Amino acid sequence: MALTKEDEDAPGARIGIGLGPLTLRQQLVKALWIGIWLFYLSAPVTDLVNGGHSPGVRLLGGLGLAAFVAWYLVLVFRTVRQMAVPRVLASLAVLAAQAMVLSLTLGREWLVLFVYVAISSGAALPAKVARWTVPGATALLTATAYAVPGGTAYLAGLLIPSLMGGFAMIGVGAMLRTTIELREARATVAQLAANEERLRMARDLHDLLGHSLSLITLKSELAGRMLPDRPEAAAQQVADIERVSRQALVDVREAVSGYRRPTLPGELAGARTALAAAGVVAGLPTGETADLPEELTEEQESALAWSLREAVTNVVRHSGAKRCAVTLQTTQTLEGPVVELAVTDDGSGGPGGPGAPGNGLTGLTERLEAVGGTLSAGPAGKSGFRLIARVPLGSRS
Repeated sequence: MALTKEDEDAPGARIGIGLGPLTLRQQLVKALWIGIWLFYLSAPVTDLVNGGHSPGVRLLGGLGLAAFVAWYLVLVFRTVRQMAVPRVLASLAVLAAQAMVLSLTLGREWLVLFVYVAISSGAALPAKVARWTVPGATALLTATAYAVPGGTAYLAGLLIPSLMGGFAMIGVGAMLRTTIELREARATVAQLAANEERLRMARDLHDLLGHSLSLITLKSELAGRMLPDRPEAAAQQVADIERVSRQALVDVREAVSGYRRPTLPGELAGARTALAAAGVVAGLPTGETADLPEELTEEQESALAWSLREAVTNVVRHSGAKRCAVTLQTTQTLEGPVVELAVTDDGSGGPGGPGAPGNGLTGLTERLEAVGGTLSAGPAGKSGFRLIARVPLGSRS
């Protein structure tokens, strides 16, 4: 289940927690949210316009304010957490120096710049460092306020925003790091499950073919030694080789058929385990075997089971969903009764969406069409993804 390029640019697309903006629209949304908080710079701007400063001071003050805002946006918008801590500290020192110089030279209205210093400190630095720099920026605000004429009158209204804003950004950073770790854990769980399945298949095939192939090898060597002196005995060994080979072929076909023909009860149980391991809240039907219609053929059940497996795999690996709902019901259509399987999640999708179907959805479509069924997949509302597989009752493949 995936978001295509068109889906990402759609109005309902959203930036996943723990993920950076990927498209121009997402970058603009993030810039808008950051830009809203620049509203509090109205006090310095008003002071520049109506503060009675000379034209030269206004020009220098405007340039200083523009430089401060640009430096602040770089710190909070760019991914500075990948930079070395000393470089970030140096950048914050420059930002604090700008705030101090502007406040001391232009007046108390400019003390609000220290709030932005504290916020950018919490956003750009690791928590173990930011827990010291945020109070440090607030202390610098206090010291500067006492040095600016009338600054103490503004101090009470700036201390709480400075401390709360800085520590709030530390909390947001911790939440993002936790979310990223959860995404990585989900990918690891999915990879481990795939590895375990491959190991199980390899182990089963080894146990199945090991004895038969060893017996074939021994009988082939024995038949070779019997020729040409004992052709009748050699012929008997060749007949045994043929019998063992045929039986091994039957066993392999049965094993592969077992792997390739999953059942709905088994896949529902596997889906419950996989979603729980990935931390996804699952809503799954109960009483699976009792709810399956008797008219449902093995081929139709297999196609629905494959659809469920592919959908749940995409939820775990790609969607980043927190919830996943699975419904299985019999409905009446104009063409007759059908069994409908629906898998809906609230995630952002993954590679291979309906706009550019990947091998998974293409394969499912072919399996369902082979038993007279249909597949539909696409966004579910403003966010999330839904896959619906239907097969007609009574159809014979």
